[in-house]
Amino acid sequence: MKNGALASMTGFAAVSGASRGYQWEWTLRSVNGKGLDLRFRLPGGYERLEAALRSTASARLSRGSVTANLSLKRESEQPAELVINPAALDAVKRISADIARETGATPASVDGILAVRGVIDLREAGLDDAAQTELDAAVQEGFAKALAAMTAARLSEGTALGETLQGHLGTVSVLVIEADALPGRAPEAIAERLRQTIMQLTDAAPQLDAERLHQEALLAAAKADVREELDRLNAHVDAARKLLGQGGAVGRDLNFLAQEFNREANTLCSKSNDIDLTRIGLKLKGVIDQFREQVQNLE
Repeated sequence: MKNGALASMTGFAAVSGASRGYQWEWTLRSVNGKGLDLRFRLPGGYERLEAALRSTASARLSRGSVTANLSLKRESEQPAELVINPAALDAVKRISADIARETGATPASVDGILAVRGVIDLREAGLDDAAQTELDAAVQEGFAKALAAMTAARLSEGTALGETLQGHLGTVSVLVIEADALPGRAPEAIAERLRQTIMQLTDAAPQLDAERLHQEALLAAAKADVREELDRLNAHVDAARKLLGQGGAVGRDLNFLAQEFNREANTLCSKSNDIDLTRIGLKLKGVIDQFREQVQNLE
């Protein structure tokens, strides 16, 4: 969403109306997508509106896979007529002649030229240029209304997602505090575990160098320290909260942070030599996984 609010990539809207003896209806659906993917399903002859419609949607949306379907029905049955688009026909004739001249190929046949999209438009009988222009304008205005309704739905869901994500971040912060306060991380507790480990090893194998064992134990303890992981988790929480407060299309950045969260939680678990710390690490992984899944829905 190209504003300061959070938006989901999931939304739906349907808007209908009537103009110049026609009933029209737009249905818009949006789901998750890596980028912005706009797909229009338009009645024959209305492809001429796609460029303008695409520009309108691109100005409002940043991400999501969006399908826009236009249905058009005449209120009283009258046959449609095919009309030539002079500009498109001239362009095709000119290009065909250039290719034939440069390659020596047979010039394009009439049926080949008529098969080119845009050369022939389908125009409902009874509509002059002014009436067709008015109908086109009504259809485009209807699309803008449907887009606004779908955007509102995406914003509403985005607000709910933001609250859920803030809750996950709060849980991560609490778990980091709990991990930091574990008795097993106190210097005295670490020293006692080292002393017990050295005693067990020297009792089992008296020939081992006690001083060397002591040095190796200290090295192992240093490698098992999770201070950096806890600090980085706190930093990631701060960064994620800032992005959520910033709003807009922050889904990609939050997804990257989710990966960083997961990396720190994995490292914490792998370095843990305390059962309580491992328990907290596993809880962190679970919350982070929920965070990551929800982030996938954000624009």
